[in-house]
Amino acid sequence: MKYLFILGRNVELSKQEVFAYFGSRKNKILSFEIRKNALLIDLENLPDKMIVNDFGGVISIGRVFEEGDVKNIFDKINKRELYFGKNNKLNYVVWDFALDNSTEFVSDYLKKRFRSEKIKATEKPFSGNIASQDGENFQKVNSKNIGEEFFVFGNSKKLLFGKILEKYDYEKVELRDMKKPFRRESLAISPRLAKIMINLSQPENNGKILDPFCGIGVILQEALLKNFNVFGIDKDFEAVQQCKKNMEWFNFQISRYKVLNGDSSQMKMNENISAIVTEPDLGKILKKVPTNHEATKTLNEFENLIIRVINNFKSSLLPGAKIVFSSPLIKSHSAKRMSCNFERISEETRLRIAENFPIEDFRENQIVGRQIVVMEK
Repeated sequence: MKYLFILGRNVELSKQEVFAYFGSRKNKILSFEIRKNALLIDLENLPDKMIVNDFGGVISIGRVFEEGDVKNIFDKINKRELYFGKNNKLNYVVWDFALDNSTEFVSDYLKKRFRSEKIKATEKPFSGNIASQDGENFQKVNSKNIGEEFFVFGNSKKLLFGKILEKYDYEKVELRDMKKPFRRESLAISPRLAKIMINLSQPENNGKILDPFCGIGVILQEALLKNFNVFGIDKDFEAVQQCKKNMEWFNFQISRYKVLNGDSSQMKMNENISAIVTEPDLGKILKKVPTNHEATKTLNEFENLIIRVINNFKSSLLPGAKIVFSSPLIKSHSAKRMSCNFERISEETRLRIAENFPIEDFRENQIVGRQIVVMEK
């Protein structure tokens, strides 16, 4: 079955998240194709539930209904119901991922189809855009008045038509994040990025995830919501207390999590860990671009820290366990941002950097951005 995943602003990171998600579930991706921020995949098995909210980097998921050339595909679509709503009035959009003007033919077809069915249907323009990691602008649906979202992918010789079936509930995630007792906007990662990193770690079912720099617990909470057990450590006593309060607010079973105050480069564990997922201290919050010397110092300190922590917990990792962490990506006075020496980190931990990583994740106005790193034995 073919599905379309509309990805968020960091297409490469979101793509790797999707691959890791299905890889951990042994659901083979038979083929894939990507265009703009649309990832078309052919899955070996159907997902057994609605899955869009399992992701952090996926905006929506659609299913391909029909495929064929532009001459015969409409005969196939005619045999399929497209609108099941009770209201006679419908606003809809058509996502355009075609290489040619095939979307225009689909738009004309839909107008005639809905008119023949006596539905007062209006195709709406896209009301916004997403600035991608690479600087490209992607379409975005902002209006709540859109009843259906269709999509077109391919070209006139091999055209795929389908409908969006699942949309990420941003409002729900943002609301629960805003309501929890303790937040640290400048120091904590977003639930979205936490989800991405957890999926990249591919932990086994019912496994335990360790966050050795847990802070107020964003990664822990997202892992618990995904039904993993967690272990959090932080040397900041106040952050640990706030993390515990957040866990209580979510009403997680206390048997499923443990949060300790301590130094992750020295604390020992007597438990097996399925994955390490963490955002260590990325350095000082900077208001201006640092000198190359200052940036190098920050990066060296980070490398020393992450090497000590990985080596401290490496023996607790189960076979096949992955380590996912973010590292500082610092704007410099040269054209390129400055990053860690991953070859050094790999050599001194005796772990390898996974293929396709690290992946940059930053916004242009950020002085200190991130690189997302996956390491494995």
